[in-house]
Amino acid sequence: MSHDPRSDAPGNSPLATFLSGVRILDLSQYIPGPLATLLLADMGAEVVKIEPPKGDEMLELGPRDQHGRPIFYNSLNAGKTIRRIDLKDDAGCAEFLELVRAADVVVEGFRPGVIDRLGIGYDVLSGVNPGIVLCSISGYGIGSGRAGVAGHDANYLALAGLLDRNGTDSPIFFDPPISDVSGSLFAAVAILGALHGRIRTGKGCAIDLALADTAMPLQMIQIAAYGANGTIPGRGETYLNGGAAYYQVYRAKDGRHVVLGAIEPKFWKAFCERAGQPDWVSRQSEELPQHALRRDVAAYFAGLSTGEITTRFQGVDCCLSVVNDLGEALADPHTGERRLVRRNAAGELQALFPAWVDGIPPSPRGPPVTDGTDKPEFPPKPQPK
Repeated sequence: MSHDPRSDAPGNSPLATFLSGVRILDLSQYIPGPLATLLLADMGAEVVKIEPPKGDEMLELGPRDQHGRPIFYNSLNAGKTIRRIDLKDDAGCAEFLELVRAADVVVEGFRPGVIDRLGIGYDVLSGVNPGIVLCSISGYGIGSGRAGVAGHDANYLALAGLLDRNGTDSPIFFDPPISDVSGSLFAAVAILGALHGRIRTGKGCAIDLALADTAMPLQMIQIAAYGANGTIPGRGETYLNGGAAYYQVYRAKDGRHVVLGAIEPKFWKAFCERAGQPDWVSRQSEELPQHALRRDVAAYFAGLSTGEITTRFQGVDCCLSVVNDLGEALADPHTGERRLVRRNAAGELQALFPAWVDGIPPSPRGPPVTDGTDKPEFPPKPQPK
């Protein structure tokens, strides 16, 4: 049997020490909040996930592994301590606030206004612990006209104008969910910034992050173009959404696909020359959308299998790749070399924090651990002298 580097257990990475001593209470469910706190846990934060008595609803969502474990839930909550508290009960609120006294961060994903009705809004939390950082993640933000409206990723992308220009005959949404995942990243960044700022001020803050807003900074160059020229890109009209022959997905003879990303002229030239089509080199500057050139390049790739394409363009620096499915991507040599997708001791395959620190990749995460004690999870924080 060949060696599988995805199952290696490397030495402890310095990544896991970056947030040592930081204590996080996570009230959120599904993807945005739990992914944000997972990334912070990867950097060494201690995360206690507070769930209602029946648990996170994601426990019942998605497939289970051969041991009956909830795959989606475990992947997002690995390494966290799970504590169940009824926040609708006075005793539960008192228990939670006792945890807040020794915590640094609270992350919540309720609809705006819910934590205030529960009696654990920011004014209450900061009264218990002036240094607490509260990160509220919601669909449309606190105080928004849509604050009470339900929504999911496709709704946020539609609202932000991003969905409109992606796809072919009609708009198409994405897997993984862009606003949910980018919301996790922005939340983690904002929390880190707030913790750094607290060093200077000694005070925490309340962060209001709306998932519907996260798509806007992702399209900042398109927004800048609209601000300057009033241009609205249509589907298949720009080089980023299918209008260019040099940045395009093509179907091969065997039914599989390749993607050509030869944006820079030197890469396009290298592609054209190896393809035996030197007359295409000057055509890169044709006006978008490049329908005629796309047809010509499509006809070229349609005459070759993906194996023939790989052989012909081996060693040619032209940004040409076969489109892998997920299984092929996980088996790709690059994935093995980077050691950022590996199994933990329980056999769960995990996508780890995508960064090596001091030449060491991150270690696999342990499974979620249910806290069975009646004591607050965090001991009191030492008081400054």
